[in-house]
Amino acid sequence: MILVTGASGTVGCPVLEEVAKTGKPVKAMYRSAEDARNAPAGVVTVIADFAEKASLAKALQGIDTIYLVCSPIPQLVELENNVIEACKKARVAYVVLNSALGAGDYPKSFPSWHRQVEDKLKASGLPYAILRPNSFMQNIAAYMAPSIRAQSAFYSAMGDAKLSLIDVRDIAVTVAKALTNPATFAGKTIELNGPEAFSYAEIAGKISRVAGRTVQYVNIPEAAQRQGMLDLGMPEWQVNALLELQQYYTVAGKGAEVTPPIKDFLGRAPITLDQYVDENKDIFHSQAAGA
Repeated sequence: MILVTGASGTVGCPVLEEVAKTGKPVKAMYRSAEDARNAPAGVVTVIADFAEKASLAKALQGIDTIYLVCSPIPQLVELENNVIEACKKARVAYVVLNSALGAGDYPKSFPSWHRQVEDKLKASGLPYAILRPNSFMQNIAAYMAPSIRAQSAFYSAMGDAKLSLIDVRDIAVTVAKALTNPATFAGKTIELNGPEAFSYAEIAGKISRVAGRTVQYVNIPEAAQRQGMLDLGMPEWQVNALLELQQYYTVAGKGAEVTPPIKDFLGRAPITLDQYVDENKDIFHSQAAGA
């Protein structure tokens, strides 16, 4: 039995769908009964919370394999460590951990949190596979699309640094393969990058093509980006973490890797950025046009 945690999340949801396609027995973990109502038909659900050890013990009954993913929050290390400890007690046979780009060499921000969990998992004695995905294509919808609709522009202090964005659907396919093929993936730490690297200016050009108007990337000072995020109500810890991660992309240039080729894990061509913007062109329509 495979347990997919974070089953309502950006990655967990498509992972659950991919695992269900394999026909392997799978159980989905949600934090609330309301979230669990959205589970795919036929999937067994369980309600549990990483912070509640008793609920974890119950969720892990009869589980052989687990996909472990947590939202990027300050409590990530504590919460995922709780799951690892619970897995040891429940004699779970195999853990697939969703880590992050930079966990191997960046001692700041989200990557440093994930590295602490990776080290905990490796020291636990549990068989494991660790996947480190790059930034998601879906972040375009979350972070860029609102200002693109309102102002035909998006703003950041990324300069001309490039990112090899990856579609979460490709991450999900790879995770499902790792979950269902432990003999191939166990003991490995795998970097997951998109098929091509683009600067924000190049991304703006691709969005312009599907938006039917010119969309601009505006490079701004980091201080201005910080203030803009704070003005939007983002907590200071999150602003600090995001800017530190951005420094990893811009100063170290680490977000542009495209190796190993994601197609090696997928067994097919990966989803490209052009495909993503074509599929989601409606999210870039101007507010004026939609009025």
